Amino acid sequence: MAAYLYRCPACGPWEVRRPIGTAQAEERCPSCGDTGRRVYTAPLLARTPAPLAAARSREEASADAPAVTTAVPPAPRRPVRRDPRWSALPRP
Repeated sequence: MAAYLYRCPACGPWEVRRPIGTAQAEERCPSCGDTGRRVYTAPLLARTPAPLAAARSREEASADAPAVTTAVPPAPRRPVRRDPRWSALPRP
């Protein structure tokens, strides 16, 4: 079954479920009985969210051409806390 969208000039849009290929150009409005024309819409395709699509793309690319690491990544730098009292201490 497919869902077909129709629009009544007075009542607005409504949906009719019919077997694929049996939709007509006009259909009677369930509210007022006036004829409404079929509204052609894009097929109901599910769009993949952008972060998921990017992750899948990276995964597919890694299967054919994996990223090669040539060096050890640098260690994260720790913040240095400067206490003014330490400046008076002797240094080795």
